[in-house]
Amino acid sequence: MVPAVSAHQVTKRYTSQLALDAVSLTIPEKSIYGLLGPNGAGKTTFIRILNQIIQADSGTIEIFGEQLNSNHVNIIGYLPEERGLYKKLKVGEQLLYLAQLKGLSRKEALERIKFWFEKFNIKDWWNKKVEDLSKGMAQKVQFISTVLHEPRLIILDEPFSGFDPVNAQLITENILELRDRGSTIIFSTHRMETVESLCDHIALINKAQVILEGPKKEVKSRFRSNTFLVEHSGNSLQLPSDRYQIIQQTTVADNLYETLIRASETVKGNQLIRELVEQTEVHRFEEKLPTMADIFISLVKGEGDEALRKHLKEV
Repeated sequence: MVPAVSAHQVTKRYTSQLALDAVSLTIPEKSIYGLLGPNGAGKTTFIRILNQIIQADSGTIEIFGEQLNSNHVNIIGYLPEERGLYKKLKVGEQLLYLAQLKGLSRKEALERIKFWFEKFNIKDWWNKKVEDLSKGMAQKVQFISTVLHEPRLIILDEPFSGFDPVNAQLITENILELRDRGSTIIFSTHRMETVESLCDHIALINKAQVILEGPKKEVKSRFRSNTFLVEHSGNSLQLPSDRYQIIQQTTVADNLYETLIRASETVKGNQLIRELVEQTEVHRFEEKLPTMADIFISLVKGEGDEALRKHLKEV
């Protein structure tokens, strides 16, 4: 399958500042791809190059196998972090105008606006002015404007900003639905809990370079620390100290405990289970993988795999 986006050695400099330093990454089609990194890392620069707002100094980008060109505007939907609705225009008129800019006929645009108004339960918003909407309400309108033309590639920059939990869940459900219907979604955010629940693949950009990329499950597995959470009866566990370290133990209920155990690299989970069942009743057993927040914070601070592994050993 041809990738949705393939970037090779993309470099961009603003006078003395290097914004992107030979960035290469591959975004699979029909996936949700998390573009992560601290402020100033280069994420927004890369997104602006994809949208042809600015040009790269060097390197190449292909969209669905074609060199990036002006025709790609109509297959890309872009929700920028800085929202850009016309405050004096009515919601319906604005969406109709933006949809026609993306190549839809008036009839097609009206049909799709009606569909989204019903989907978001905002049927009475047509004549509301944007300036009269709350931030969350305006965010809904901006999201609709991004996806009205059913783009193959959707770029969302901090899409949950301004949403309460109910509306954030609504947008989440629609992002997943758009992916399932065939769209590829680039998702730029600082919210690691959203990355955990939404993204299939991730790239971490720091100081203008990609320092980590891959399927989310593989990335998390790569940084596993052989740490296990056990729920069991009785608080006394006798495990060989040369192979196991009991990190923490908490009481769940009468005679029921949770114990966090780190095993040496040579120990497999099945081996630990066998040793546990000989001395206690095991109610639950799971490996504790690092969260995306763990990985993000540790790599950005320490800039390397060893920094993360050291961090996880100290947790």
